[in-house]
Amino acid sequence: MTGLVAWGMLAALDVRFAFVWGLLAFALNYIPNIGSVLAALPPIIQVLVFNGFYDALLVLAGYLLINLVFGNILEPRIMGRGLGLSTLVVFLSLIFWGWLLGPVGMLLSVPLTIIVKIALEQTTGGQSIAVLLSDLNKR
Repeated sequence: MTGLVAWGMLAALDVRFAFVWGLLAFALNYIPNIGSVLAALPPIIQVLVFNGFYDALLVLAGYLLINLVFGNILEPRIMGRGLGLSTLVVFLSLIFWGWLLGPVGMLLSVPLTIIVKIALEQTTGGQSIAVLLSDLNKR
């Protein structure tokens, strides 16, 4: 959904290759925390070079608004945060799985961490570690 809205915003601002940038926003949105930033950089640089500073500020503001609304309001409600990982654990898992498996690990960091958390919850010795991975505000 983020990619679709990014494409619409870029098309409305008459940015070249808006579809490609929307597709990039869709793909990189799966990388927690930094994916949206990485997706915004190429179109902002393109608009800065070809359209000027004012248009680049509009694109930057559009991406900030999209990520604010989707990342902080809509996505948590849609997903319901059913498995409840803390934000720190998500960020650290991005670093760990990225280090261990490279770019694929960055894409799969949250699902892999959730698998580890579920496995730890099922063992008696691992329940205390699973609590450390949890978002305690959601308990």
